[in-house]
Amino acid sequence: MSDTTVDLGPQARIVARLAHGVRDEQLDLPTPCPDFAVRHLLGHFLGLSEGLRATARKERDTRNEATPGSALPDLAPDWRAALPKALDALVEAWQDPAAWDGMTHAGGVDLPGSVAGLVTADELVVHGWDLARATGQEYTPDEPALWAAHALLAPAADDSGGGGLFGPVVPVPAEASFVDRVVGLSGRDPGWRP
Repeated sequence: MSDTTVDLGPQARIVARLAHGVRDEQLDLPTPCPDFAVRHLLGHFLGLSEGLRATARKERDTRNEATPGSALPDLAPDWRAALPKALDALVEAWQDPAAWDGMTHAGGVDLPGSVAGLVTADELVVHGWDLARATGQEYTPDEPALWAAHALLAPAADDSGGGGLFGPVVPVPAEASFVDRVVGLSGRDPGWRP
């Protein structure tokens, strides 16, 4: 078994709490994700929860075949009920140690299960920050999930000379919080405001 496993439950509960705090009038607000309004970010959470659950189970189907950014995600009318259930199912799938072992598939590419698990943690942490920032909610990510996101993002930033895994790294001051450093590694400006 991989020694890189992370309990995604605490971070998924933080995301569910943030989603619960979104008011209907906030659905069209901008987010730090270019081209995504809050509704698209919530739709992305629903889609990634389903797709990365399939990735944990090593299933190949349309849920984990789409490449990121291929289309703006739709927000289902029942999203308030569906998203917490999808997050719970995601967490349950990644609690299986086999999810972290061997090879799997996500976003149109084959990758080690341990890397896919870090990608899942990163998605929950960084998009959790996106949602909190866009809707004015307090955000303190789960520390193990935050470290997992850092473990995914930092090597790519070091290897590419600042290019980063998801876009150019945004430099942050040395005294910046660890959350801000991870957000900067993800290609986002920690100072972003709507």
